[in-house]
Amino acid sequence: MASTSAALRRRRRAERMFKRAVRRIRRFFASYVSPLGWAVTGAGIACLIAFPFLGWYELLVFGIVAMVMMLAAIVLSLGNTRFHASIVVSNHRVTVGDTVSVIVGIDNTGRTPTTTARGYLPIGDAHERFNIPMLAPGQSKQTDVEFRTVSRAILPIGPLRIRKGDPFGLVRHEKELADRITVFIHPRTVRLDTLNAGVPRDLEGQPSGQIVDDDLDFYGLREYEPGDDVRNVHWLSSAKTGTLMIRQYEATRRTDTSVTISVNPDEYVNGEEFEMAVSIHSSIGVKCLLQDRPLFCHAGNAHGQPRNAMEFLDNASAIEPDREDNPNLAEGTLKHSPDASFYFFTVGSLKDIEQIKRMTLALPRSASCVVLQASAGANRGIRRFANFTLATIGDLDDLPLIMGVLA
Repeated sequence: MASTSAALRRRRRAERMFKRAVRRIRRFFASYVSPLGWAVTGAGIACLIAFPFLGWYELLVFGIVAMVMMLAAIVLSLGNTRFHASIVVSNHRVTVGDTVSVIVGIDNTGRTPTTTARGYLPIGDAHERFNIPMLAPGQSKQTDVEFRTVSRAILPIGPLRIRKGDPFGLVRHEKELADRITVFIHPRTVRLDTLNAGVPRDLEGQPSGQIVDDDLDFYGLREYEPGDDVRNVHWLSSAKTGTLMIRQYEATRRTDTSVTISVNPDEYVNGEEFEMAVSIHSSIGVKCLLQDRPLFCHAGNAHGQPRNAMEFLDNASAIEPDREDNPNLAEGTLKHSPDASFYFFTVGSLKDIEQIKRMTLALPRSASCVVLQASAGANRGIRRFANFTLATIGDLDDLPLIMGVLA
């Protein structure tokens, strides 16, 4: 009985090993022989089998040619392709209009020469192709690729692949050498003056210039008045002057800022106007973060609280048009930043003023609101309403002037 069980186990083990070998062989041929190569091989074999029965010499010629092509393809695909490669970019974060340099280094770290091959480097939707010559042991080749950024994006570069095969595409040997890297193409921004807008919130911000009786930033002393809290009496000064003296403080305040952009392309005349809106949105956000203001940013379904300007610009690189965007921008904004003291909304020129009025009705009365309407080519201007201020911006360079007036 024991010998029967052992034989059964050996049989099952042999079956598993055979199945694994078949899978490896199938995977090997599937990865090296292209669908075209399989088609040519199958057609050639069929012609050679049919020739003895039909006697057509055309079938014999086609079969021989097909087999010779496959044999030549296999020979041309052979060779050592054990390369070591690296991808280096001049800068992982650039602005629209900058030039990016990509350096591809390929080394032969082995002890035998490598064969010639073709290199393929995906850059976004494009592919850079270059030849890799035969490299002796320890030899290397460097390829420089330069391109100019024309649009805002998160651009993947790589992975680098090498291909070895025949000119007909029957047999191909492809290997991935270097991982993908990411380049953030930031929107264009303009420098803004200090944003002084803010309302009292807590005791963590900057001095406001308002004098109060209880805070953290000491300002001075004044005489006691009926009703003052005796805990604020400065006893040493009171003893010197003979009059009760009360401490005064300068009120501190913090501005939690929320910036929201409409990503519905139907609200913009064209793509250029949409990009100008992204630049307006980004310029304000960057300035707030450079002033160490807590910032909440909203773009479609993306909501976040970036820690610094670079992280905010990385997020801005990913802003895409979305026709499903909620036209009431205040709804999503208040859901994620209900306690902000200042709200900026960036919209397109096709956004109706009545929609803007209805949108701002839900905002807290204690908060300030500015709606920035990107309208390419229009004259810059400011209109004040009961709940908000509407600023029309015809060019990105108008933004510093607009914000200077609103400050």
